[in-house]
Amino acid sequence: MPTLPTPGVGIVTEMIRPIYPEQGDPISDLVGSLLDDDRRPHEDGGARPWVLVNMVNSVDGATAVEGGATGLTDEDDQALFHAFRGVCDLILVGASTVRAEDYGPVRVNEDVAAARQRSGRSVTPRLAVISRSLDLDPEARLFSDPKQMPVLVTCASAPSEQVALLRSLTEVIVAGEDTVDLTVALPLLGERGHAVVLCEGGPTLNGHLVAGDLIDEINLSTSPKVVAGQSARIVRSPLPLENPFSFRLDRLLLGDRTLFARWLRHRA
Repeated sequence: MPTLPTPGVGIVTEMIRPIYPEQGDPISDLVGSLLDDDRRPHEDGGARPWVLVNMVNSVDGATAVEGGATGLTDEDDQALFHAFRGVCDLILVGASTVRAEDYGPVRVNEDVAAARQRSGRSVTPRLAVISRSLDLDPEARLFSDPKQMPVLVTCASAPSEQVALLRSLTEVIVAGEDTVDLTVALPLLGERGHAVVLCEGGPTLNGHLVAGDLIDEINLSTSPKVVAGQSARIVRSPLPLENPFSFRLDRLLLGDRTLFARWLRHRA
């Protein structure tokens, strides 16, 4: 999805309209709506950032077509994708997704940049990549802009040579021994001023977040396609949860063809 073109100034869409909790006219200012209407309180007192996941899947639950999400998106989904980037402080993504989608430096248009500045945020959100092995090419687009170097979050057992190589290009954070411990990583990212973290997947990273009960919000786009095959669901993990988590539906939006749902974690 990051390889898709950024919508023009204003992120204009003529189709996306609310249908729950009440129907309304198409939303003219997606970024402003998300900034103004989506409050993200910390029920635990702010010990870690608020984590929202943004994913797209097909009607039958697939998250990828031919290895990527591009085949599931449309203009409305792209508009919301960029609007969510407008409201976060940090974008969290797994290394496999970085490689599959050829992630590069984060780009926002003038409207998003202005909205971010009005809300006290930096012009662009920072990118954080989760990787146990640090199997990342130093020549990749990810590292192409010295002014927008990502954060690399890894563990103590990561190959020392690769750590040294990538540390010369950007900031490396160590969280955990043999695997990346997100319960440690997220507070460390929060200490760096990142209060709202947007996770763009993939499913394996989402699975680690679920395992730690670290997801506060899921924004799910449902594409009107049936893919079949063996594509992963939005959360992938070896075993199901013994006690499934509960979410409550907060909002439904409808585009030209795609349905958008915002789910908030319900902690009794």
